[in-house]
Amino acid sequence: MRIKTLRFLFLLFLCSHLTSVLSWKKEEFRTCHQTPFCKRARSRIPGSSSLIATHVTITDGDLTAKLTPKSQPQAKPLILTLSVHQHGILRLKIDEDASLSPPKKRFEVPDVVVPEFASSKLWLPRLSEEDNGLASSVYLSDGHSAVLRHDPFELFVRDDNSGERVISLNSHGLFDFEQLQEKSEDDNWEETFRSHTDRRPYGPQSISFDVSLYGADFVYGIPERATTLALKPTRGPNVEESEPYRLFNLDVFEYIHDSPFGLYGSIPFMVSHGKTRGSSGFFWLNAAEMQIDVLAPGWEAAAESHIALPSHRIDTFWMSEAGVVDTFFFIGPNPKDVLQQYTAVTGTPTMPQMFSIAYHQCRWNYRDEEDVEHVDSKFDELDIPYDVLWLDIEHTNGKRYFTWDRALFPHPEEMQKKLAGKGRRMVTIVDPHIKRDDDFYLHKEASKKGYYVKDSSGNDFDGWCWPGSSSYPDTLNPEIRSWWADKFSYENYVGSTPSLYIWNDMNEPSVFNGPEVTMPRDVLHNGGVEHRELHNAYGYYFHMATADGLVKRGNGNDRPFVLSRALFAGSQRYGAVWTGDNTADWDHLRVSIPMVLTLGLTGMSFSGADVGGFFGNPEPELLVRWYQLGAYYPFFRAHAHHDTKRREPWLFGERNTELIKDAIHVRYALLPYFYTLFREANTSGVPVVRPLWMEFPSDEATFSNDEAFMVGSSLLVQGIYTERAKHASVYLPGKESWYDLRTGTAYKGRVKHKLEVTEESIPAFQRAGTIIARKDRFRRSSTQMANDPYTLVIALNSSQAAEGELYIDDGSSFNFLQGAYIHRRFIFSNGKLTSIDLAPASGSNRRYPSDAFIERIILLGQAPGSKNALIEPSNQKIDIELAPLWFLRARAPAVVTVRKPDVRVAEDWTITFLV
Repeated sequence: MRIKTLRFLFLLFLCSHLTSVLSWKKEEFRTCHQTPFCKRARSRIPGSSSLIATHVTITDGDLTAKLTPKSQPQAKPLILTLSVHQHGILRLKIDEDASLSPPKKRFEVPDVVVPEFASSKLWLPRLSEEDNGLASSVYLSDGHSAVLRHDPFELFVRDDNSGERVISLNSHGLFDFEQLQEKSEDDNWEETFRSHTDRRPYGPQSISFDVSLYGADFVYGIPERATTLALKPTRGPNVEESEPYRLFNLDVFEYIHDSPFGLYGSIPFMVSHGKTRGSSGFFWLNAAEMQIDVLAPGWEAAAESHIALPSHRIDTFWMSEAGVVDTFFFIGPNPKDVLQQYTAVTGTPTMPQMFSIAYHQCRWNYRDEEDVEHVDSKFDELDIPYDVLWLDIEHTNGKRYFTWDRALFPHPEEMQKKLAGKGRRMVTIVDPHIKRDDDFYLHKEASKKGYYVKDSSGNDFDGWCWPGSSSYPDTLNPEIRSWWADKFSYENYVGSTPSLYIWNDMNEPSVFNGPEVTMPRDVLHNGGVEHRELHNAYGYYFHMATADGLVKRGNGNDRPFVLSRALFAGSQRYGAVWTGDNTADWDHLRVSIPMVLTLGLTGMSFSGADVGGFFGNPEPELLVRWYQLGAYYPFFRAHAHHDTKRREPWLFGERNTELIKDAIHVRYALLPYFYTLFREANTSGVPVVRPLWMEFPSDEATFSNDEAFMVGSSLLVQGIYTERAKHASVYLPGKESWYDLRTGTAYKGRVKHKLEVTEESIPAFQRAGTIIARKDRFRRSSTQMANDPYTLVIALNSSQAAEGELYIDDGSSFNFLQGAYIHRRFIFSNGKLTSIDLAPASGSNRRYPSDAFIERIILLGQAPGSKNALIEPSNQKIDIELAPLWFLRARAPAVVTVRKPDVRVAEDWTITFLV
């Protein structure tokens, strides 16, 4: 009877929870006014900081100093450390003085800064005195210095050639650092929100400071939120919205668009850009809750500034509940430089498997093995390629992860092997909440080993999530991460096969009965770390442990694929993310682009939004438009809530099926181009999908444009965001022309074009002067396309020239790290196309073998006159003809084509176009 009562109470709670979050309810989440550290910080006025820097010296190659309040010289000082790194990176750390025995060590986020970053440190030989000894400067890079002003304390990066500032900290005197305290009987540091009480054993411990970015017209970054790409001011003259941008990982069920409210992930990295100065960046490595104000011009007008600052700047105000100051200044000056500098600190994106960048079919939930087989066979029947089929929480035995509901999925290995026979994979969900069931082996083991996060009393934390009563592994602990990784072995995850990959959801972490649907802040982690100190990184460590598990499972030979909802700085090293529980409406389609662009700008290149919207039932037109846009997301997955109508591509009539199929075919044709871009991201940090201004940094018309975007440097895509649209206004930047991807029609650059829109596609263009590789034969999956031939599409510029690259490896293993890959550059100039090897010579001779060849070469914008071409070194002459731009499209226009040149992608060759 007691068990039945508990089940009833849980179901009653769960129903009330789901009812309460079916729509956005702002009152369920804290505002700045309800968050004491944010309220205190925002009440400070410019110049309120009285810190001065003393004992400034060089220690172990770093600049060190003590920061002390000028009005309280006997107060405990803070210790400042300034280190300089290669490529124009400045690191500033400020913490309590460990020699004065603070109550505990403040939390510094481990495992985010990549190990090799330490070797990039430049040992500073000396200080230079400036301003009659009131400031000290050190070398940062050729043409840049870091300047520490002593009284009042201020740090800024200076362009030595112009004397202008690039970035500064505490120029407005807003720095504040609340030091830890020993609790006495008289202290009452508890904070309450709704029915929850947060016990704070060390008192308030927040940090806040101002950061100014000079020469900036706009600032971007600090995801995750559903709002514009360019961040709008949150305080100052003529600003209506009073909430700062919040970084606090939350399970937001059905979020609204155009809101500064933080969602599932937090990356405290901001990028600035302006026409005159270019780009710079600022990163605060801190995993506690953060609130950030973007300040409108004139915000400080009522205060007297102690420093005369240039007017062309954007001021920001950063506030965090806990942690230390561990900040990084990136001087750019180009947008791509900033991304390379940031990923030099946090790591470049992982190189994904080829299958993972193709199309994914998902739903909460595919019911059983029969449902899986039906969906899979229907794709084949209609000749629609796909690579991955996903299973949500209902596939498990009572929400016990690493298990199967054997009534619905009695033969999971056989089911996966059938998919694998067609080159397809399966993904299953594994969330961090473990069902508290004494008969569940995973719970028994975690409980026995003491591997759960503890509550403030030291007992295993018990919260509510999908399984009911649940506990959460403490993945901050490396030992527990290793234990968790072992659970993905074939022996431990019974029913899994080599073609099964993983989805981490609810890892913010989501706790249905917790404050703001998350874990209480006074919960304890390894080493006595309070959850408030690492909250935003919990999902990061869980993602890391899961990815490591798949690497272990494959004995280090198989690249992992793990999709995570929560994210933090460095998450790009472990897999993909998506934008969470969006809705089937036009506004959510539109906001998906700035969301994906922002993630790319902050290192998370492998991202996408649920095609069709997770909630609701999209009308056919919206669904088609979403597929047409989603085909250009880095991560391309359709997904839907279990309460929605089924929406596989064939359920909306024959015409809409053909349109969706065509959109998916576009993605598969462009897979070689996408894969090459993922390799670029993996080596440089530059994202796959980019804002226009990243490629056209001096064109002001691109700075706030987030309806169009670049895929790499060669393609521009403009979404259609309104129903029954007949025309689209598309701005094409740059002085060169753009070629319509579907028709090959040329359009002028630096012009806003009003284009007629048809149901067949959204506007997409190839940039003149580029060469992209396609695969035009469509199979069931990308795996079956591996040995198919390539088509090169050459879009000539006004000089009748073009360049492009193609990267190829085995698509799955880590052998590329030992040089087992093909990397070619194609150059068209003076009527000659040349293939050049970009792969460095490998001492191990482990080059990737490929017999793949080029089957077509298409020239767009070719001047008339060439009738045939000479292929060397084979000395073969071949005719030039007119042939369809796209084979599988009816009424495809005829374009200049070289058919069957039969040159291999792995070899050097030239093709000369003869008059």
